[in-house]
Amino acid sequence: MKRKMAGYTLTLALLFAFVVLPACSSGDSGNQNPNQSNASPEPSSDDTETNETENFDPLGKYDEPVTVTQVLSYRPPEEADALPGVKPETSGFVKDLKEMLNIELKYLWSVPQDQFDQKFSLSIASGDLPDVMQVDLTTFEKFREQGILADLSDAYENYASPALRKIIEKDDRFALNSLTYDGKLLGVTGSGTGGTQIVWIRKDWLDNLKLQPPATLEEFEKVAEAFVNDDPNLNGKDDTYGVILNKNLFGWGFDAKGLFYSHGSYPNAWLKSADGSLVSGNVQPETKTALSTLRSWYEKGILDKEFMLADEDKISEDIVVGKVGISFGEWWYPNWPLNLNKDNDPKAEWIPLQLPSFEGKPGKTLNQRSISSILVVHKDAKHPEAAIKMANYFLETTKPKYTDKESPDYKGASNGYIYQWYTPRFYYPGVFDLIMETVSAAVEAGQEKLELPEDFPSAGEAQAVFANAKKFQADPTDNAAWGMWYSRGARDGGVGFSKKVVDDGMVVWDEYFGPPTPTMIERRSSLDKMRDETFMKIIVGSAPVSDFDKYVEDWKKLGGDDITAEVNEWYAENANK
Repeated sequence: MKRKMAGYTLTLALLFAFVVLPACSSGDSGNQNPNQSNASPEPSSDDTETNETENFDPLGKYDEPVTVTQVLSYRPPEEADALPGVKPETSGFVKDLKEMLNIELKYLWSVPQDQFDQKFSLSIASGDLPDVMQVDLTTFEKFREQGILADLSDAYENYASPALRKIIEKDDRFALNSLTYDGKLLGVTGSGTGGTQIVWIRKDWLDNLKLQPPATLEEFEKVAEAFVNDDPNLNGKDDTYGVILNKNLFGWGFDAKGLFYSHGSYPNAWLKSADGSLVSGNVQPETKTALSTLRSWYEKGILDKEFMLADEDKISEDIVVGKVGISFGEWWYPNWPLNLNKDNDPKAEWIPLQLPSFEGKPGKTLNQRSISSILVVHKDAKHPEAAIKMANYFLETTKPKYTDKESPDYKGASNGYIYQWYTPRFYYPGVFDLIMETVSAAVEAGQEKLELPEDFPSAGEAQAVFANAKKFQADPTDNAAWGMWYSRGARDGGVGFSKKVVDDGMVVWDEYFGPPTPTMIERRSSLDKMRDETFMKIIVGSAPVSDFDKYVEDWKKLGGDDITAEVNEWYAENANK
């Protein structure tokens, strides 16, 4: 269904779990509130009881077809055995929604992932919005202010399945309460934590140069310089550099976040100061120190001289072809692009390290408590509860009987079910830690089959990790299998190592997890642009490091002080809740 509303332009990133990060998922969902609480037309007095029973069934099938519209970003399936020729519109999930729930899912449009942001922004501006969407918190706030969100209070309370409630309410309904305004639930999601930064480094290059894994930032710099100057790949050519970065200093991968964190600098975060108030990490002295380090690294050739021209996808090719040996990042790298580097160079060996210490202080990652990927429903949707049923259905398909390839009920890529193409999706908080512990224990015990309880969250993901672990055991040259196993399953791999970092307390928490404040909505985009431009000029040497001080002054005058006041007002009201 198409509908027109007052147009406005908005740039956003819609977060689908596993969509942006090839290995990840990491998972994320969004919410919105429908105005109607009943799933079917007003019943007559003769059949009220029957219809109410049907309406409150989390997976109840509608008597008459119910059409639900969506938009979609997609990319090729990750699974090697994906059924050829399947499209988002013809996937097994779309077929099942019709057969099982009598929901006819219609896409207003679907585009490749890299085209989605622009396409969705145009849809917002023109008012051509679907019934069901998953959006980020900024977009949620815009939609809420425009009054286009349905009240999902009754839909959630009446139709949410036990599995969905287990996920959404793990935070004691913190996210639900945060998305409730004047008694109306305008979105459905749970809060999550994450973003743990670690370092990925080529151990084979360390071994070639007889170097130890670095622990301090000073050692780290010496190793990076050796990767530039001492022929770490032993090919006799000057064709390597030390640390990978891209033009998005605070992007989704291959960026500078971990380097800043190592200095005790946390851009984009709100930190508790000595007096108990919150201050922005963008403008702290430690951030200036980190910029000075990056400038020095650029001058020494530790960074690629043209990194500021490449985005995440482009610069990652340097890892694949073996030009670089160090990257700050997250747990999912082995599944992409480290596995592709191993395809090109069978000798390549990558290991994770904790962020380096600096001036005697350990490198601590930033973790954030966040509300993202919110399930929302347009206020004009005739059946808002259908969105909740669709979420219930996704969780139903993650049960072991649907994810075990030997099961007659198997729903997987080989018979047309591409999970990245289905929304709404919800994942149990901490599910990757659980999968890692479960799968690694099964592998260590020599099990030939992974046995999971019926209510195990994301059983399909666990089965896939276990299957790839067995494949890698059988063939250590299978780098695709290694990538899945080492990112998600191995205790010393991506998830396992990141969990240890958090368990050891090497974490600083972002203290602000509320909605965008009024001045954030109005000014944050321009402030972030000023920050990114200033930081990049300092790093590449087109501006002196002292320009950071001028940036801090301008940041405060152009809205930063107002944002700080608004954040602290929120903090005073919510810190102890």
